Amino acid sequence: MSKTRIITADPHNPGGEYLKDAADIIRSGGLVIIPTETVYGIAANMLNKKAIERLYEIKGRPQEKHFSLHIDSKEKINEFAADISVQAWKLMGKFWPGPLTIILKSKNKGTIGVRMPDDEIALRVIYFSGVPVVCPSANLSGKQAPVSFEEAIKDLDGKVDLAINAGNTRIGRESTVVDLTAEPFKILREGAIKKEDIDLAAAKKTILFVCTGNSCRSVMAKALLDDRLKKLKRNDVEVLSAGIMMLAGAGATEATRQVLAREGIDVSGHRSQKVTEDMLKRSDLILVMEKLHEERVLQVAPEVKNRVFLLKEFAKIGDMNLNIEDPIGQPVDFYEKTLDVIKESVERIIQII
Repeated sequence: MSKTRIITADPHNPGGEYLKDAADIIRSGGLVIIPTETVYGIAANMLNKKAIERLYEIKGRPQEKHFSLHIDSKEKINEFAADISVQAWKLMGKFWPGPLTIILKSKNKGTIGVRMPDDEIALRVIYFSGVPVVCPSANLSGKQAPVSFEEAIKDLDGKVDLAINAGNTRIGRESTVVDLTAEPFKILREGAIKKEDIDLAAAKKTILFVCTGNSCRSVMAKALLDDRLKKLKRNDVEVLSAGIMMLAGAGATEATRQVLAREGIDVSGHRSQKVTEDMLKRSDLILVMEKLHEERVLQVAPEVKNRVFLLKEFAKIGDMNLNIEDPIGQPVDFYEKTLDVIKESVERIIQII
């Protein structure tokens, strides 16, 4: 093989045709050294048998030791993994993109390791390639994983087709590897993320409140629950709120701010967001305001069915209507009544979490 083509890149301005050149090489079965935030890796097309055989040969790695898949978005994990647990989604939500590799059950039987790197060059190369990309560390088996380009190219010059020099890696330590194929999960390698941080993130409960625009009802519910948890000095619960409509970035309504201010709660910094599949799948309890919200949630993530409840189910008010009606456009006293129902429900929720 001829000498490896080397490109020098600016990690702070990761643009240029070289990204597409690297992606084209990977897609066609070539091997490319790319930076990640942890160590340098050798990127290859997972679907190209000759590329994978060549990668094993170059690294001197045993065939039974599989390469981890690197993806450019969390959603792509659904294409490759099966039976993804709530804990897995929690860890992805907390640490991706970042130095975490998770082992999951594969859709093609067996297991698969997956990581979403926190490096723009790596993410763009993976995206442009349009194929599943494996990316083991750019070193010979048994040698230390390279944290600088000089270390990466030392034993691989002439053995790979292209190498991207982006200086030293930002973290300089390999990813932490967690096996989530069984309970309890196992930390196979403690790397850039500490064991205690993994344990804390996996154990933390996630409560998600969902309404229509994420500007009043779900804002009230989150604010009230956050306030109660703070007073109880509990830090083992993460509280989220979102809406089913595209109103991302809007603040809470003026009436919502007013009624919560009377409770001593300031939500002036709230910004609305749309509910996502990721939010739903990492939530232990999903509390919606109306039946239509439940229907929308289940359209996005049918597998969360047993974790979705109408918030008013937790209220003691003897009302056959379990919907908490939208106060948008109503006077402040309607907001106050809405807050009372939500507050009572939140008090019941505190007792079960």
